Amino acid sequence: MSGIFYLMGKSSSGKDTIYKKLMEDESLSLKTLVMYTTRPIRAGEQEGKEYHFVTEEKMRELEEAGKVIEKRTYPTVHGDWHYFTVDEGDGLLQENYLLIGTPESYVKIRDYYGGKNMYPILLETDDGDRLQRALNRERRQEQPKYSEMCRRFLADEKDFSQEKIKEAGIDRVFRNDDLRVCLEEIRSYIQSHL
Repeated sequence: MSGIFYLMGKSSSGKDTIYKKLMEDESLSLKTLVMYTTRPIRAGEQEGKEYHFVTEEKMRELEEAGKVIEKRTYPTVHGDWHYFTVDEGDGLLQENYLLIGTPESYVKIRDYYGGKNMYPILLETDDGDRLQRALNRERRQEQPKYSEMCRRFLADEKDFSQEKIKEAGIDRVFRNDDLRVCLEEIRSYIQSHL
């Protein structure tokens, strides 16, 4: 049975690390649908791996062609940054996929493909730990954007409010206090739905 495992969590909750480890796990055989963004590429990221990094003009072309499934816009201190999912017509749902997003994007993807075979994976991490991780990551950037880091941290309170999580029907939460334990719990959850 094919399905979408949808990984969500506030910034610096460990999503990228867990995502990479799950994608490397050959026993899960997960595929990905690379999301698009208009934000600048960060040090260590690669085009087509973490995201497709595109211009706003390219984003508008995809919207006009009816290819954009869902889009989120974040008003940053550097202007609006858009994150969106594109229907690339590649037969999504013929295999098992792992995607990353927010409760809002989860709902849009779920509604687009139908709720059947959608499996939300919500990460929770101590706010102090998240803030320290975010600060450490930003310090590694060639041009740190501390004000944007703070904006993202505060915006998460709204994007991941208990009300939005409840409205999205997300009832399974994975605590990421210990990466090894959390990863094993998520692996077991995914395997139970394969």
